Order: sequence, then structure tokens, then C-alpha cells
Amino acid sequence: MTEAQATSRTGKRVLLAKPRGYCAGVDRAVQTVEEALKLYGAPIYVRKQIVHNKHVVSTLERQGAIFVEENEEVPEGAIVIFSAHGVAPEVYDQARNRSLRAIDATCPLVTKVHQEARRFAAEDYDILLIGHEGHEEVIGTAGEAPAHVQLVDGPEDADTVVVRDPEKVVWLSQTTLSVDETLETVARLKRRLPMLQSPPSDDICYATSNRQHVVKEIAPDCDVVIVVGSRNSSNSVRLVEVALDAGARAAHLVDYAAEIDDAWLTGAATVGVTSGASVPDDLVMQVLDHLAERGFTDVAEVTTADERLSFALPRELKRGMKEAADRRAQEAAALAATAAGR
Repeated sequence: MTEAQATSRTGKRVLLAKPRGYCAGVDRAVQTVEEALKLYGAPIYVRKQIVHNKHVVSTLERQGAIFVEENEEVPEGAIVIFSAHGVAPEVYDQARNRSLRAIDATCPLVTKVHQEARRFAAEDYDILLIGHEGHEEVIGTAGEAPAHVQLVDGPEDADTVVVRDPEKVVWLSQTTLSVDETLETVARLKRRLPMLQSPPSDDICYATSNRQHVVKEIAPDCDVVIVVGSRNSSNSVRLVEVALDAGARAAHLVDYAAEIDDAWLTGAATVGVTSGASVPDDLVMQVLDHLAERGFTDVAEVTTADERLSFALPRELKRGMKEAADRRAQEAAALAATAAGR
């Protein structure tokens, strides 16, 4: 019997997924903007949304962050932060041409995929990049080796792939995809390309996999699953799909508790709650409060993994923070010396 099944079935209940919410890469990216604002003061420019979450972006805007689409919108010589999704090499070149001070908040797991793309391109492989067309992460990864990368957007695309040498082809993937759909795409590719190589390690990030796994655990017991996340968040959208595929009778994506339609809860006894990897947990707590007001007061947290990973802040920011700390120490020493000489 699962933990979900062992929960009391009297009355209305909530199965709260864990892990959920912020992953290490998102936490690092958001903290990068916050620390840059403290260090340099507002405004701080951020190319694209730092993470795909409406609430996080609006919160940082109130603190002084200005989000832009391209480097051309940033005043020459200003500070610009690149989002967690990564950028193509040409974006760095554009920043240098405008004398921008760039801080790279790309998730280290995305950086790993970029490195793989460069390595396989240098060895003259055809690279089949599994991902969603137009997604910032896909654009950034493809930009590392545009002559070698071919996008495969889902299993159906696998049937139209054409490569130069069937014995020199490798697949990579966007980090926020559905694990099951990616495996299906790879299987279809391998039917046509038996010599297709896999990346040296799984490209789909641990947080994406973990959040999908716990949703699979709770979904069969749920009348409805509420996923907290924004519509441009790939991993949040995938959680809705995973919940439905795993047996939830219904699943919905909301940014805020106020977006929950009471009609979704009519006749429901069990509601599952989770959140995408770019969602702060206070938004989930607001959803739980909203559900409690409607009788869903029995909350059981279902845990399938314990996440402890963390990433260091970008080296450009750490260098600036150290320089600022050194200046403060020198100023304090100078003041102390002046006071002692009086």
C-alpha cells in the first residue's frame, strides 16, 4: 500500500507532492538577480525571463530588475544577466560588442548539454536535439553548433530525421521534457538509426525527473491534480500531462490559487498538488489555504526523493561580491587607523 493509499479516506484530502517547486538551478538564478541588485543597485537588466514564472518575474521587477528580450535593449556598459535557460555564443558576442557586463545565470545542467553539443560537433557528429521549437533552452543549445544540430520536436518528428552518416549521430535533449515522451522519441529514432548514441549522462535534469515521478505516484488516487506554474514553463506544463497520463481524472495549471475554478473540485474527494521547478513554495501554500477553505483540510505529503543539490553563484557575481567585501574591509581599516591616530 502506498503512502497515498494509506492516508485517511474520510472527508476531503490533499496529496501534496514532494519534491516540488524550486530546483537548484532556479534558486541559483533568482538569487543571482537578488544579489546583483544588492551589490550594484537598480536597475539590473535581465535578458529574457530569469526563470519561467510570472510571480518570480514580477517580484524581481518590483525590486528593480528590468527584463528585456535582447541585448540591444540594454544601455551600453550596463550589467546584464543571462537567464537560467542558457544562451547561444552569439549572445555573448553581442554583449561584448555593447561593452555590457554579463553575469551568466545559466543552470549548470543546461551548461552541461551545451558542452556536449560542442564536443560532439567538434567530432563531426550529427546531433539530434530533442526539445520544443522556440524554447529558449533549445535555441541556446542549438546555437552552440547550428551546422550540426537538428531539432526533433516529439516522437512524430523522429520519422523524418535525415542524417549524413547513420554511424555518427547522437541525441541530446532539452532538460525540462517529459521523461516518458523523450524515451519514446529516442526509441523511435533508434528504430531508424540503430547506431544512435546517447549522451554520456541523462540530459533531463534531476528536478524534472523527480517532480514527474512523484506526480505519477499520486495521480492514480486523485480526482484532480493542481499544478502551480506558468504556461510558458515547459516543466510545469509537462506535470499536467504526466498527471493525466498516470491516471488523474483531471489536471490543471494555475499561477495563483485564485485561478482555481470551484467547478474543478465539485464531487472531488482527493486533490493532488504540486508545482513546477520555477515556483516558490509560498504559492503552493496559498493553494493549500484555498483548498482548506473548501473543505480539503486533510493534507498528506507524499515524498519520493530527497533533494540536497545546490549550485554556487556565477563566478562573475562572486568576483564582484568579493571585490565589494575587500573594499569595505579596506575602508573599515582606514577609518580605524584614522581614529587611532587622533
